[in-house]
Amino acid sequence: MTNEIVRAITGDGLVKAAAITGRDIVERARNIHRLLPTATAALGRTLMGASLMGDMLKEEKGALTLQIKGGGPLGTILAVSDHEGNVRGYVQNPQVELMEQRPGKLDVGGAVGTDGTLTVIKDIGLKEPYVGSIGLFSGEIADDLAMYFVESEQIPTACALGVLVGLDQSVTAAGGYIIQLLPGAGEDMIEKIEAGVHAMGSVSSALAGGLDGEGLLRAVLKDFDLEILEKHPVEYRCYCSRERVSRALISMGRKDLTELIAEQGQAELTCQFCDTVYQFSREELERLLAEMQDPDGQ
Repeated sequence: MTNEIVRAITGDGLVKAAAITGRDIVERARNIHRLLPTATAALGRTLMGASLMGDMLKEEKGALTLQIKGGGPLGTILAVSDHEGNVRGYVQNPQVELMEQRPGKLDVGGAVGTDGTLTVIKDIGLKEPYVGSIGLFSGEIADDLAMYFVESEQIPTACALGVLVGLDQSVTAAGGYIIQLLPGAGEDMIEKIEAGVHAMGSVSSALAGGLDGEGLLRAVLKDFDLEILEKHPVEYRCYCSRERVSRALISMGRKDLTELIAEQGQAELTCQFCDTVYQFSREELERLLAEMQDPDGQ
């Protein structure tokens, strides 16, 4: 199934919706971070949600960060999306043992926890990024994102995210949707959407049954005249490079970089998103130090 985002609106212009299918995105994250099933499901849902939200940004070169700190055994979960929905992320403790609510049903909420916050950071090119945060509602991620939109942005929202993990621990299906009411929408529309959500059931089962992103939206919004606005591919994409890592070393400042050279004689930095390792020899570090200006500008 294609990894893509589908955006749509109802014919009356009162409901907007977006869906994502991203099995390969989550499978790549699983392989990069060597995730066990519970971590795969939690990070996968976070990646799908961040991708959908990043794609909502209107500013070119904008970026969205979704951070979840729930106090559970998984620790911090973080995903970053560009303005096209290309996404990357990591989970602090990827090797958490299998947690199930019942056989075959992963306990993502228990692994994430509810004693913490969900934070959204939008960098749209202004002097300071927009930061919104709410207390976690369920730890299941989709419910928490829906609550974020209601509490922080005052937008009535339905959100469902799902990751299906096979017996071999690989990702069988991943995706989800976000449906939002626009000004002027009435209570009757909420009832229709709720009925559609209930009738379709879980996203994981729907995707495993063959529905794609458009199929998810048409199933949930079956009582609406739906217009598909756009479809475009998305992927797991990391923007790290040796140049960026060099800038990070320079940002340490002369004092700390000098101490690093004296104490270790080299540096090895690993990208937290794609696990690429960047090694710097003593000579390379000294070259970076020489390129830095002294505090007095000399």
